[in-house]
Amino acid sequence: MRAEVSNRLEAIEARYADLTRALADPGIFGDPAHYQAVAREHAALREIMTAYDEYRRVSREAEEAAQLARTEADAEMRALAEAERAHLAARQASLERTIETLLLPRDPRDDRNVIIEIRAGAGGDEAALFAGDLFRMYARYAERHGWRSEVLSSSPTGLGGFKEIITSIQGRGAYSRLKYESGVHRVQRVPATESSGRIHTSTATVAVLPEAEEVDVVIRPDELRIDTYRAGSAGGQNVNKVETAVRVTHLPTGIVIACQDERSQHQNREKAMRILRAHLLERAVEQQRAEIAEARRRQVGTGERSEKIRTYNFPQDRVTDHRIGKTVHDLPSVLDGDLEELIDALAASERLETLASASS
Repeated sequence: MRAEVSNRLEAIEARYADLTRALADPGIFGDPAHYQAVAREHAALREIMTAYDEYRRVSREAEEAAQLARTEADAEMRALAEAERAHLAARQASLERTIETLLLPRDPRDDRNVIIEIRAGAGGDEAALFAGDLFRMYARYAERHGWRSEVLSSSPTGLGGFKEIITSIQGRGAYSRLKYESGVHRVQRVPATESSGRIHTSTATVAVLPEAEEVDVVIRPDELRIDTYRAGSAGGQNVNKVETAVRVTHLPTGIVIACQDERSQHQNREKAMRILRAHLLERAVEQQRAEIAEARRRQVGTGERSEKIRTYNFPQDRVTDHRIGKTVHDLPSVLDGDLEELIDALAASERLETLASASS
C-alpha cells in the first residue's frame, strides 16, 4: 500500500476512534444537532474502516502463507501454501483498490434529498406521456429504497401526461444515486394514438437538484416578488374561487417558481420556496466551479441539459445509456423503477474517472 494512503488511513482510524468514544458518551444526547453531526461522520467513515480492517487481516494471512511456503519441508504443503498466498495477494490488491476508491473526495451533497424537475420536450402529447412515465419510474425507484416522494408542482395534460412535473424525493443518499439522471431522455415507441403503427421519437428533460437547507441559501424578503392567483387546474370550488396559487419571482436572478397543487396558499408558497432554494444552491455551486476553473469536466454527472443521455426503445425492449454505452434489455423493469444496474454502472464510471484524474 502506498505511503500516502497508509498515512491517511491512520489519521482516519484515529478520528473514527474519537467519534466512537463520543457516541458512547451519554452527554452527547443533550445536543441533538451535535449528535447527528457526529453520527453522520461516524457512519461515513465506517465503510472505510471496515475495508481497512479486512485489508489488514488478509495481509497478515498472506504473510503467514508466504512464510509457510518458504519454510515448509513438505513439497505438497508448500504448494498449498503458495496457492493460498496467491489467492490472498489477489484479495489484498482488490481491497487496496476499494480503499483508494473510498478515500476519493465525496460530493458533500450526496446525502441530500432531491428535487426532480421533469419537462416534456419534442413530441407533443407523446412527450408529455413520456414525462409521466419518467415521473412514475422515479417514484417507484424511491419506493424500492424506502424513500418518500412528494409532488411539488405539476401541469397535467388531458391524456394523463405532464407538460411539467416537479417532485421531491426524501431519503438518505438520494442525490448520490439520482444525480446521474439529469439530461435529455429519449423514447422510441408507437404511440397509442398512432393508427399506422409508426415509431415516434419523443424527448423529456430531467433536472435533478439537491434540496437546499434554509442555512445554505440566504434569501432576503426584498429579493422576492410574490403574486397570488386562482389555480387553473381541477380541484373543486376552493381551488378555483380562492387565490391559492403562488408565483415567486427571485428578482436578482429572474428565477420564477409557480405552485398551485395545494389548496392552501401557505402550502403552495412553502413548496415554491423549496424549489427556489434548490435552484439557487445549484446556481451557487456552478458559479463556484466556474470561479475555481475546474480542470476536469466529467461526462457523468455534469447535468448537461442539452445532451441526450439515455434512450428507451420499446420495439427492441432496450434501454441504452449513451454516456457509458451500456444497454439493458428489460425496459418494463427499468420503467418500474429498477434502475440499479444503470446507476451502479454510472457510479462506477465516475469513480474510475476520478481515480484516473487523481493519479495523473
